[in-house]
Formats: sequence, C-alpha cells, structure tokens
Amino acid sequence: MKKEKDGLKVDYGTVSLPLPLIEKIKKRISGTGMTSVSSYVSFILRQILSSPEPKKEEIMSKNDEEAIRKRLKMLGY
Repeated sequence: MKKEKDGLKVDYGTVSLPLPLIEKIKKRISGTGMTSVSSYVSFILRQILSSPEPKKEEIMSKNDEEAIRKRLKMLGY
C-alpha cells in the first residue's frame, strides 16, 4: 500500500500483533497524541532502530590471547 507522507510516496506493509498486545497499546496511548496503534508501534521502532547498536564485547582481548598462548607454549602445549 502506498501513502503520501510529506509529499513523498511511501510503501507500507502489514505486521500482525497479538490482540492482547494491541489492547495494551491502546490503553497506553489513550489520552496521548498518538492516533493509532500503528503510529505508536512505528514511533517506538524508529526510536529503537535509530539508536546506535551496542558494541560487542570481546570475550578476550588480543593481548590476553597472546599471553595465554605464550604461557601454554612455555608449559609444553
């Protein structure tokens, strides 16, 4: 489905949500500026996806790995 937003044609798709979740969202947006469940979900997803992804923590640094290799070699492994 195409809708016009800010003068641009934008494609939209459909996402299915469990009815209990939809009811919770309706209660949450009641009395706010959100006009629909769809606009609320879009807003929340934009907020989540626009924030930077957390950095993956290394389990072991390269220096730690090299120190372990040297130690193992000294032990005969």
